[in-house]
Amino acid sequence: MAPRSNWKGFLKLSLVSCSIALYPASSSSSRVRFNTLNRHTGNRLKRQFIDAGTGDVVETEDQVKGFQVDRDNYLAIEENDLDEIRIESTHTIEIEKFVPRSEIDPRYMDVPYYIAPTEKVGEEAFAVIRDSMREEGVVGLGRVVMARRERIIMLEPWDKGLLGTMLRYAYEIRGAEAYFEEVPELKLDKDLKEMAKLIIKRKSGHFDPAEFNDRYEDAVVQMVRDKQAGAKPRPAKTAPASGNVINLMDALKRSLAGGERTPPAQAAPVSKKRASAKANHRDQPQLKLPIAGGKSKAAVAKESVAKPSRRKAS
Repeated sequence: MAPRSNWKGFLKLSLVSCSIALYPASSSSSRVRFNTLNRHTGNRLKRQFIDAGTGDVVETEDQVKGFQVDRDNYLAIEENDLDEIRIESTHTIEIEKFVPRSEIDPRYMDVPYYIAPTEKVGEEAFAVIRDSMREEGVVGLGRVVMARRERIIMLEPWDKGLLGTMLRYAYEIRGAEAYFEEVPELKLDKDLKEMAKLIIKRKSGHFDPAEFNDRYEDAVVQMVRDKQAGAKPRPAKTAPASGNVINLMDALKRSLAGGERTPPAQAAPVSKKRASAKANHRDQPQLKLPIAGGKSKAAVAKESVAKPSRRKAS
């Protein structure tokens, strides 16, 4: 199945242009989604808009956008009012400027899109723009209208196509001064920094996103499987308490010796008998009750739910 584009139009550089399409380069649709239910009936709930003055339900056809003029006064904005706003970038991304990639502040980066040509006749022009940027080591900046709003887009060569990253406007970025103004300038001991650098070198590597699994998502999936199989909820695991390091040199030495964390406060000793009972209880397999068809609840759940449905709730 061919990927579905979010935007189609033209890429333009001076007098050179070609037809292109933008495809989402990221997605959250694979995450587990939940519906809202009535606790007593188990039925799904639907959202309704209520008139704040009369308390009546307002149907979709009677809803209209409004701009608040003052406390209780709104200006109605119709859909055709918004449709009449004509911006040149609605159907064309014109590259206005080329800049070094390193000059783009990461705080401005938002949503990524893959960009590919859509017609044979424009493939040569597309390739010229792509390869020229790659050889010059620059990225292009332009504008594009998506969901009626004009956005800044950064274009950079990516494989055989382009990667377009939506950028935030300057007014959307908060300055850091207010957050860091009370952080003091400290004169650090040279030995402390040298030990920290050794730890950094020991942990250095290359970025591989596959190494970072979504542990919360995995836990949600397991929880749903357990509930379908009729298992009791598992007690939540509590992370060891961690506070400020009192002796920084001692903590760094422990880290270099192999202990990554400062050990938490020592708990009361547990008797050997009690520890053995806990281990046996934890390792003991849970008993599954048989259901119709001669299969256990766990077997049925495994067949019907390899993973919970991740289709977005409508």
